[in-house]
Amino acid sequence: MSDLEKRIAQFQNMAQADPDNEMAHFSLAGALAQAQRYAESAAAYERCTELAPTMSRAYQLAAENFLKVGQKDRATQLALRGYTIAAERGDLMPKNALADMLTKQLGKDLPAVQGKSGGAAGGGGMRDVDLLGGAAAGKKEPAYSGPLAEGMIVDAKTGRPGRKMPRPPFRGPVGEWIQQHITQETFNAWIAQGTKVINELRLDMSRDQDADVYDQHMREYLGLDDETYRRLTNA
Repeated sequence: MSDLEKRIAQFQNMAQADPDNEMAHFSLAGALAQAQRYAESAAAYERCTELAPTMSRAYQLAAENFLKVGQKDRATQLALRGYTIAAERGDLMPKNALADMLTKQLGKDLPAVQGKSGGAAGGGGMRDVDLLGGAAAGKKEPAYSGPLAEGMIVDAKTGRPGRKMPRPPFRGPVGEWIQQHITQETFNAWIAQGTKVINELRLDMSRDQDADVYDQHMREYLGLDDETYRRLTNA
């Protein structure tokens, strides 16, 4: 069995053990796509959209894989919905990728939607937004806009108020971003999820490649998108 086949089996076990874990399905979908099993990958990404209806990247990747297997109508439905979500949430990279797919590959006009800045996005009127606000992957409610008690912040992943961490969870700009945008409650939930990732995938955190897998899961869970991560780390 190849390393890729082993990874697929690991992610399948993880998804079967916890069917409502969107990150397990997301990881499985990525491995299936790498194996060129595009129909299965599309279905796994689509399952992510059902579990986490605001995960715009899952819509993007599901649409891409459905397109590869000739299911243009399904790809169009997911791309339109994903573009609307990405534009409303300020998820810049999925928004741009879906805009290209819709206009260049699917021959569709972009839907007009309200972005984070309050202006309409779509057609020729798209406006970029501040990614450092933290576009979350996963379930997210409308951002809380009421008063906050001392020591509280609005969580970038959930949109709910919670306790601000007294210090960054680790050194460096990523840790500082987490402290500024993620509540203690959400980070505690990630620790529990991260432990499950380590156990299910049998990660050895002394190995750089395994540590990278863990970090990728953490960023996906907390909503730290790739563009923001590169900006923070100058990668």
